[in-house]
Amino acid sequence: MPISRRTTLGALGMLAAFPVLFPGRARALAPMRIGVIGAGSLGGTVGQLWVRAGHEVMFSSRHPEELKSMVSALGPRASAGLPPAAAEFGTVLLFAVPFSAVPQLGQDLRQSIQGKIVVDACNPPLSGGSGPLVEEARANGVAETMAKYLAGARVVRAFSCVDAVVIEQSATRGGGRVGMPIASDDQEAMRIGVGLVEDAGCEPVIVGNLAAARVFQQGGPGWRAHLTAPELRRRMGLPAAAN
Repeated sequence: MPISRRTTLGALGMLAAFPVLFPGRARALAPMRIGVIGAGSLGGTVGQLWVRAGHEVMFSSRHPEELKSMVSALGPRASAGLPPAAAEFGTVLLFAVPFSAVPQLGQDLRQSIQGKIVVDACNPPLSGGSGPLVEEARANGVAETMAKYLAGARVVRAFSCVDAVVIEQSATRGGGRVGMPIASDDQEAMRIGVGLVEDAGCEPVIVGNLAAARVFQQGGPGWRAHLTAPELRRRMGLPAAAN
């Protein structure tokens, strides 16, 4: 999927606005309160990495009692609750839930997500399911569809195209950290998203706005590439990062 000139120029502008963070920096962001909506494989993995980076994280699911052992092992910066509690708790939220659950969650949590930065890691079914929501995402883009159903939130798409195991191993794997595509229409959301990607041990690859995120959704060249950042930029047709 080629990157348009508009998308490339947008990515260049955002690269200038968000310089590469210092290598080896222990934490990219000051400690934040983060609500994880959906503490499955992806949400649980990323949330744990954020706790270890010094953030306070509330993990949530429909059965928070099942998260007790994980939370206990992480220490006092971790807690568990239902999704409404996590949405209230976090100044930043990570959505990592089944795609079909998003419209209802967007309604149920509407007041809690207003004005908050939401990191969107949700995807349509990998098996290529059908239905109105999946068809809408295919036609309009997954990121833009998510933004529609999370109305009022400041959406940044990240952690959506890399396996949880790869994220967990990124900071210590041989050959360099995994490149993490990231896109947003909101510069502050992008800044926070970049920092959270760093704090999860990955290297951010700024793609552009939410429309540009199609390049790393299912079927795009950035989907499950699991490459280093320079390799991923080349694959997606993005300019090299400034030194």
